[in-house]
Amino acid sequence: MNSWIALLRGVNLGGHNKISMEVLRDICVSLKLRNPRTYIQSGNVVFSSSESDPAKIAARIESAIEKRCGFRPSVMLRTTAEMRDVVARNPLAGRPEVHPAKFAVFFLAVAPAVEIAGKVKAINVGEEEIHPSGREIYVYFPEGQGQSKLLPALDRTLKMPATARNWNTVNKLLAMAEDAEFAG
Repeated sequence: MNSWIALLRGVNLGGHNKISMEVLRDICVSLKLRNPRTYIQSGNVVFSSSESDPAKIAARIESAIEKRCGFRPSVMLRTTAEMRDVVARNPLAGRPEVHPAKFAVFFLAVAPAVEIAGKVKAINVGEEEIHPSGREIYVYFPEGQGQSKLLPALDRTLKMPATARNWNTVNKLLAMAEDAEFAG
């Protein structure tokens, strides 16, 4: 039995693509995903499943949301071990000035091609830092994301769906997944 973390892209933003966390949990239950638990309103759900193919699980969740809610968000999945690895690879570890609410991880369904990853790493918009690493891109916004010039450049360069979570959320989701594995 695997514990999974599902990260939905673009839900509950500015009144668009609304889905309550109760509905998201109900959808997961209807798909026979075990013990679904949500965290905050931005589309995070931790669950257990004997299924091992993340693409199939993601497609099932996307289709079920589309059927019930009328929109189809991209779903990025990580196992507990993968999320542990995301935390372990933190390129800004040991830097006390980095505020966790201003540090985000962008999750991708697949790693970008080498040339795209190189272009992402080369994005330079001032004080913001960007660190691509496999299926994740770590970004530090010292002045916050609100006025970021990096986000539009990142979107233009990546040309693939990504969803971001701040460092506090990443760690909370990992803790929830580890609890689910322990309770297992």
